Amino acid sequence: MFKKLRRQGMLVLATLLVVVLAACGSNNNGGNAGASPSPSASSPAPSSEAPSSEPAKLSGQIEIDGSSTVFPILEAVSEEYGAVQPDVRAPIGVSGTGGGFKRFCAGETAISNASRPIKDEEKQACVDAGIEYIELSVAFDGLSVVVSKDNDFVDHLTVEELVKIFGTEGTAKTWKEVRPEWPDEKILVFSPGADSGTFDYFNEEILDKKGLRTDDAVSLSEDDNTLVQGVAGSKNGIGYFGFAYFEENADKLKLVPIDGGTGPIAPSNETIKDGSYAPLSRPLFVYVNKAEYERPEVNDFVKFMMDNVATLSAEVGYIPLPDERY
Repeated sequence: MFKKLRRQGMLVLATLLVVVLAACGSNNNGGNAGASPSPSASSPAPSSEAPSSEPAKLSGQIEIDGSSTVFPILEAVSEEYGAVQPDVRAPIGVSGTGGGFKRFCAGETAISNASRPIKDEEKQACVDAGIEYIELSVAFDGLSVVVSKDNDFVDHLTVEELVKIFGTEGTAKTWKEVRPEWPDEKILVFSPGADSGTFDYFNEEILDKKGLRTDDAVSLSEDDNTLVQGVAGSKNGIGYFGFAYFEENADKLKLVPIDGGTGPIAPSNETIKDGSYAPLSRPLFVYVNKAEYERPEVNDFVKFMMDNVATLSAEVGYIPLPDERY
């Protein structure tokens, strides 16, 4: 009986020993029963790092020039893009729409900002230079007529009265010549210059392409900030520029509603977007040189711009296009 029990005990101990050895063997494989064998020396070890979501680092300079009206939008894009790609420089010039196209069609810039569509003669200049381009709409703007906050008599103007004030024909020298009840004071005119797309648009829509008066009461500048200062400092001054520049200086300027035939309407986000502020609502453009677009930093900048320009244009006082336009 004792011998029988002893043999059974030996069998139990042997069984336990097998179990312990098997457990030790599985621990050598990493503690997982289903683990695969260790890789051979010729097999690369699997990476323990997750795939990187960081964008590829780019560098270089993107030459951008053109409209002072579009400048605040592209400046905002450039600043935001700089946070993503700090080694890419994208300074924004303000040569005016016409001046910008001259450089663009000479191959000097990658991107040209414009407050009007490219003209036929500018298209031909690009063709002659072998420049192909992409046209992109980026926002709406309402060309705004303004007077000084000190002006207490101008309540609105008709298109015909604008022609009297700004045009080469039938020019009113004093406010009294615009309306008899207004003061007999000399009108001081502040206008963008001939290289400005804002001037081109005003000339076409208001002055019937006949041009601006040229007497000593007229001050011209491609810089909208200069025009703001001129009008704000002159009780009898009047000027025009983009709606965003008015909003930025609303504390010292007075907006003039315009009667285009349906009653006086002032520019606002709503009236510009729905087109009721006529005829001075307009789209704004960016033109991209196709060859330059092949450069990784230009390609990336333009894509970033179109992904973010709706938000950024609204932040600087412009009216975004409908989402589907982007």
